[in-house]
Amino acid sequence: MSVLMTLQVAGDPKAMEQYAQEHPDQMQEVLGTAKRHGLIAHRFYGSSDGENVLVVDEWPDRESFESFFQEAQSTIGPMFEAAQGKGEPTPMYWKELATGDAYGWGA
Repeated sequence: MSVLMTLQVAGDPKAMEQYAQEHPDQMQEVLGTAKRHGLIAHRFYGSSDGENVLVVDEWPDRESFESFFQEAQSTIGPMFEAAQGKGEPTPMYWKELATGDAYGWGA
């Protein structure tokens, strides 16, 4: 069963979008590296107060993400710096719970 990985960092969502627009090659490089490590799905989100950036990924397992993150750190670091990231982003891992009420996303 796959895992969701969330990574939140205090930073400016608009600055993150601006970085992505100004550095599409770096964004695609990170995405390509992630795909090679097994990435299933990926999104960036910005908080409504404009003070946080959230990454939500789906991976085959925790080890796949960790292997990717280690390899891509030199490219990911400047991305979060450009978003005025404060502090070290810490990934959290989530497994789906069997609650019998799944809906959407192919449930």
